[in-house]
Amino acid sequence: MDIEAIVTEHTKRLSAADSLLPVPRPWDDSDGTRLTVAEATALATRSRVELASSAALWRPLAEYRLDVRLAGHSPGQALDSLLAAWQRLLEEDTAASDPDTAAVVTRPSRDSAGSAELLRHRFAPARVLAVRPADRLGGGPPAVPGVRIRAAEPADLDTALRLQLELRRYDAQFGLVPRRPGEEEALRAQTRDLLARDATQPALWIAEVYGKPLGLLHIQLPPDSDWISGHVAAERVGYLASLNVAEEARSTGVGSALTAHAHQVFDESGVEVVLLHHALANPRSTPFWYSHGYRPLWTSWYRLPAR
Repeated sequence: MDIEAIVTEHTKRLSAADSLLPVPRPWDDSDGTRLTVAEATALATRSRVELASSAALWRPLAEYRLDVRLAGHSPGQALDSLLAAWQRLLEEDTAASDPDTAAVVTRPSRDSAGSAELLRHRFAPARVLAVRPADRLGGGPPAVPGVRIRAAEPADLDTALRLQLELRRYDAQFGLVPRRPGEEEALRAQTRDLLARDATQPALWIAEVYGKPLGLLHIQLPPDSDWISGHVAAERVGYLASLNVAEEARSTGVGSALTAHAHQVFDESGVEVVLLHHALANPRSTPFWYSHGYRPLWTSWYRLPAR
């Protein structure tokens, strides 16, 4: 089967599996190494960030990724062959065994073909990009006694930083959010920049419980969210970057109030769908987000280190 036929069949499979999946974008072979087997093709790429960069707060220093196109009656077997070919390629890269590396295969969540093969190659489903279509008929966020949600202000810098660091400490145990030297200073600078932005479109929101700030919401509206829009079949895409509620206010409705507020902001801005990332192993975020209308769109399978 030639590559064009593989891509055509792969595109049809994805369209049938999930109407919110976008049409696969063409590859630029100069970005990586093309791998092709009987009924599948893939592009193997590597990216690296510096330890002092802001990107290093959210990912390994080196990521090896395999973007696949599967066809035929046995897509799992085709993926197995691609993974074996990729492994041979990784064996030639001595840096791929460094501790701060990851091999990543991101697959449409509803296209489960190849899951067993990924497990046999020591990959684990670790991160999900979840989606929620807009709810234009919603009646706005319900009132929660004692909870007030307001736009964050420059004076909230220390509170916002504290809640973000608390979230990082919790998320780090799932292996996808690395602890970095200087992370507090880097987050402080990023948060200060967000708080200094145009107040007519706040990115950060604070939840107060009887006057005490105990929750933080970070959202992105277009064009800030355009970086993620190519992952879904929609024109206007919002991104819910993070939400954290202080331990003392958990299970009181604060998180749900912040989420409902975010959805209202997205809906009023004409956003068609909202995307967010979460760690699949997180016992808090996974059930929480799915109870608020989200579902898996893309699942990223990780192997740490890369080989």
